[in-house]
Amino acid sequence: MKIGLDIMGGDFAPQATMLGAIAAHKLLKPDEKLVLIGDKDVAEGILREQNFDPANFEYVHTTEVIGMGEHPTKAVVQKPNSSISLGFKLLKEGAIDAFSSAGNSGAMLVGAMFSVKTIPGVLRPAITAIIPQLKGTLSVLVDVGANADCKPEYLPQFGTLGSLFAQYVYNMPNPRVALMNIGEEEGKGNLLCQAAYPLMKENKHINFVGNVEGRTAFEDFAEVIVCDGFTGNVVLKLAESFYEVSTIRGIKDDFIDMFNYEQYGGSPILGVNAPVLVGHGISSPEAIKNMVILSKNMVESGLVDKIKQAFQ
Repeated sequence: MKIGLDIMGGDFAPQATMLGAIAAHKLLKPDEKLVLIGDKDVAEGILREQNFDPANFEYVHTTEVIGMGEHPTKAVVQKPNSSISLGFKLLKEGAIDAFSSAGNSGAMLVGAMFSVKTIPGVLRPAITAIIPQLKGTLSVLVDVGANADCKPEYLPQFGTLGSLFAQYVYNMPNPRVALMNIGEEEGKGNLLCQAAYPLMKENKHINFVGNVEGRTAFEDFAEVIVCDGFTGNVVLKLAESFYEVSTIRGIKDDFIDMFNYEQYGGSPILGVNAPVLVGHGISSPEAIKNMVILSKNMVESGLVDKIKQAFQ
């Protein structure tokens, strides 16, 4: 297995990405290799500072980077030698089995759709994230930003994608799937939710349990919570702020600690023909390490093949 990592992406790259790669390497098996995409000279310099053998990694050298503020589509097209573009080239060619980056998230989404492409039958790929539950379990939130505006027929598909991810990567058998809404009753919500609800009820690929409100989203109501990407992104960033605020206020709580994004590494783009993960722009070495491990787990689970089968 070869796992591609963009070492130039992220606010604290390449230092944070290299330290994360070192930490991840220690958890990988001998036949699981990290392929580092970026400035090889800088990478080897950091490794020497850490007294770590550069031969533990494979390298694809480039000094070109897609900046966080660049237009995703233009940057992917105009910078074919950027670390993100090269990562997707390797993924498309089968030279690596998964690709992850904490760089420009829009470029990662565009790159995934242009290179490995969307799985036939999937209307729109979706980005997932993990949110904790009061009982100490986890739930999958989907979509969290790939599709700010959605058609009703997208949401039941998000339910299928999230359900397969929960089942095969997080070992949640028959995960309950809920629709994020402003009320529990079937007729509640905006036009999108009202139209999506009956479609989700009809979806035989999921264990649909109805609407979930924001106030019960962390109370073990469902293992998968579905929403449009605009709503999901707001929910996710609000949830992440719980940990930040508690840290600032000096509050220590085991449940609040579960909101620390570092534990979950990155957010998979589900519905494309290979494992692709997007990391937080402020990813620390711990987050990078966990993103690599999640990439490995996605490859091992055969998730992409499971999604293909579901959408045949």
